Amino acid sequence: MKLFYAIIISIFMQSCSFDNKTGIWKNENSILKNNKDLFKEFKTLSSSNEFFNKIIPLKKNFKFILNKPLDNMEWQDIFYNQTNNFDNFTYNDLNQLIFKSKKLTNHKVNNFILLEENNLIINDHKGNIIIFSINENKLISKFNFYKKKYKKINKTLNLIVENNVIYVSDNIGYIYAFNYKKKKVIWAKNFKIPFRSNLKIAGNSLFASNQNNSLFFINKNTGDELSEIPTEETFVKNKFINNLSLNKNSIFFLNTYGSLYSFDIKTSRMNWFINLNQSLNLNPSNLFFGNQIISNKDKIVVSSNQFTYIIDTNTGAILHKINISSIVKPIILNEYLFLTTKNGLLIALSLNNGKILYSYDVNKKISEYLDIKKKKTEFKSISIVNSNIFIFLKNSYLLKFNINGKLDDVRKLPSKINTHNIFIDGSILYLDNKNRLLIVD
Repeated sequence: MKLFYAIIISIFMQSCSFDNKTGIWKNENSILKNNKDLFKEFKTLSSSNEFFNKIIPLKKNFKFILNKPLDNMEWQDIFYNQTNNFDNFTYNDLNQLIFKSKKLTNHKVNNFILLEENNLIINDHKGNIIIFSINENKLISKFNFYKKKYKKINKTLNLIVENNVIYVSDNIGYIYAFNYKKKKVIWAKNFKIPFRSNLKIAGNSLFASNQNNSLFFINKNTGDELSEIPTEETFVKNKFINNLSLNKNSIFFLNTYGSLYSFDIKTSRMNWFINLNQSLNLNPSNLFFGNQIISNKDKIVVSSNQFTYIIDTNTGAILHKINISSIVKPIILNEYLFLTTKNGLLIALSLNNGKILYSYDVNKKISEYLDIKKKKTEFKSISIVNSNIFIFLKNSYLLKFNINGKLDDVRKLPSKINTHNIFIDGSILYLDNKNRLLIVD
């Protein structure tokens, strides 16, 4: 099997924040209402003309067909689900802080949080896995797998949870399974090479990739290796993290070389692969940058540092290649794609024909809404909430657009957002800059 993939690869190779302050509100049960003071210290907007940069209004008679908002109760995958794609979440939209915990750790935390059975799961750079019960308002478990010889190493942990078992891969080369209810390690394996991807689970298989761009199929019950599939290795390590997504019977693997692979989950055989690295320098030291893969039904969306691709999941054929680079992970909702770009645009496009339905300048929308000079924003994430578009900014401001691209509200979260937020039971959950859990209703 390894020889087969090596031959295939060989053939292929030949061919800003608004301000500098945290700004916790004086009254944490309401949202700041003085709009004109919100954005005093915007960075000056760059006049550079890069990528797609047109304003396209939505046609007057166009109507989006959307699913009803989902009342989500758990967040077991750092990217929410197997496909990495978000749903249309419910949110109570009362703009009230209803819960704030004590500091959960003194160390720098991972950007992603998980939640299972109302238990918050986080990890920090010391290798601590921390489980906090929201119902009981207390830490119920704090576990560290590592011995003294790893004490001085900052640990980067990749987590996924299922049925009270947290599966972990790290930047040292370990993969292990920890039952946080029983406070017991089920198994642990040392693969020697640092892991560099999110984790996925399907049936009895756990999927992970290492920094050499090898994809592993692992028995989640025992930790035994089922398959190892090598792909192109890059000699220089970049900031892009290998990414995995599942859809039906296939696992999709985007590596740091810019190659997207589809493998059959049951047999580990390759269905197809394509390279999305647009550089003319096609050698293994070349670097690729992009966002996480998202998939939905028969389409995959990949946004690289140069283009956004819409790809057929069954064949790997590129259906549409658009001169747009998304700054954060986009969202597929029914037959539409919503994304924010590096040059500050909010875009909606049709997955069926690749045509842009609308394109609006977010910075201009803000300046018009607040009646202030146009400045530059920095996006953190985008979500569809109550059939509206929520754009979270790096300095903890929240922009609420309706689905047609009209800015309806600008607000500030009660405390600086430190992690990516999740939506649970009509509320927004995140850790602030003091590593406290906040729940905003």
